[in-house]
Amino acid sequence: MIQTAERLGNVKEYYFSKKLREIAALKAQGKNILNLGIGSPDQMPDETVIAKLNEAAANPKNHGYQSYKGIPELRIAFSGWYKKHFNVALDPETEILPLIGSKEGIFHIAMTYLNDGDQVLVPNPGYPTYAAASKLAGAQLTYYDLNAESNWLPDLDKLNAQDLSRVKIMWVNYPNMPTGKKADSAFFEELIAFAAQNNILLCNDNPYAFILNNEPCSLLASGVHEHVIELNSLSKSHNMAGWRIGMLGACKEHVDNVLRFKSNLDSGMFLPTQLAGAQALGLSDAWYENLNSEYRRRRLLAADLLKLLGCEYDDNQVGLFIWAKVPTQVTNVEEWMDEILYGAEIFITPGFVFGSNGARYIRISLCSTQEDFELAISRVSKFLAA
Repeated sequence: MIQTAERLGNVKEYYFSKKLREIAALKAQGKNILNLGIGSPDQMPDETVIAKLNEAAANPKNHGYQSYKGIPELRIAFSGWYKKHFNVALDPETEILPLIGSKEGIFHIAMTYLNDGDQVLVPNPGYPTYAAASKLAGAQLTYYDLNAESNWLPDLDKLNAQDLSRVKIMWVNYPNMPTGKKADSAFFEELIAFAAQNNILLCNDNPYAFILNNEPCSLLASGVHEHVIELNSLSKSHNMAGWRIGMLGACKEHVDNVLRFKSNLDSGMFLPTQLAGAQALGLSDAWYENLNSEYRRRRLLAADLLKLLGCEYDDNQVGLFIWAKVPTQVTNVEEWMDEILYGAEIFITPGFVFGSNGARYIRISLCSTQEDFELAISRVSKFLAA
């Protein structure tokens, strides 16, 4: 057999890729698995967004290749969105780069800036793609701890005591996934000062700012900075996960550098998708309030489910998930989740997926209907009573 490239090394298949196959196999056997593990919004985008997509797709002139940096309408819409909701001024011509999903942007940044042997600061727990993208680019990972004791924020004094001379990128993610911790402007200022002092590129992944969060915050709030890149996405905030519309916001130099890599990888985003994305970015505040009203109702039911399981969680979390600590009597969280999967036909994500500091936690997604949560509560009650 032809051998895989060394860059794959110990990069494993994404956990959810494997688990979804397992769930599909159970469903093929006639099992009605409730998936409370995946953060894929189940609600529809706004009807005006779908109408814009249909209108644009019906135009025979709209099916060709597009600009690698996105159409002006989309960049202007992203700029207006950031100004309205984050009070951040971004030049749509030079400081915004639309992406085919922000996950794409994580890989683009890694491939643009990292050389073999560079070090990268990765949160533990954190989104696994930060580590995977960095390793595929040849970098060495240095994990920094997030835990309940530090309120799920990095200890910058502890990091400053380390040798950071080879660190090139620090991945951060606030509001945080999986912990639900939100950061404020004061912490962001400390973070930027830390990055500037150590000549590190801060990359903030910010797709959860609008979910159950009354104070959207951006790492760019104090201005566009040479040590800051921010990623954002319409996946969670506008129920458009499968549409793959994201953005990178940064100074012109970073946008140009990432574009050099990106332009050799794709051929632009489908024009009707971009026009629909611009439509979504102009939705009123009522859109977000209606979205969050539904998530608040689901959150109450998810909390009831966690209490039934004996888990503890922080009421101050924001975002699309609830991060909860498992009971002390549970010795193996992964096995416990599999027992619930096969015994109650419910999939819940074990926290070890996000790093060793998540080993005693689980994560429940709010991307299921109230009826599904009520059914999950009923099933778990029967499972525990058996």
